[in-house]
Amino acid sequence: MSTPPLIRPLTADDVPVVVEFSLRAWAPVFASFRAVLGAPVYEALFPEWRTAQAKAVEDVCREERTAVWVADVGDRAVGFVGVRVADGEIHMLAVDPEHQRRGIGTALTGYAVERLRAAGVVLAVVGTGGDPGHAAARATYEKAGFTPFPQVQYYKRLDR
Repeated sequence: MSTPPLIRPLTADDVPVVVEFSLRAWAPVFASFRAVLGAPVYEALFPEWRTAQAKAVEDVCREERTAVWVADVGDRAVGFVGVRVADGEIHMLAVDPEHQRRGIGTALTGYAVERLRAAGVVLAVVGTGGDPGHAAARATYEKAGFTPFPQVQYYKRLDR
């Protein structure tokens, strides 16, 4: 990335833009979920993923316990990070697909880590998927110095 993004606090006007690019950013992740889980389990877990994910992003952007910052390129928000300082957690992060692989996710992760450090947090945590759709997220967090801890979660449809 030639010019680092401007990272600033989220405003109410940013929320629709953040929701829109987040859904585009996470579409390949949900496709990966479908491929890994198979259609029956995927459909049980994520019957209306776009609606549910849009609400989850809106909720994070509006809830008091989460500090949210956006990354601007030019005059447009192209990435965001939500941090739950009390939990020491980077809770949610997305970058507009048109601006991915330019260091914006790395910049947002670094910014979030510095905010946590400034708040006196001793151990930061971030969670992400182990599926192929989350490979870039895992690489970003590992580049930022996070140590992965593998966990496995199993699903089984019982209505079929």
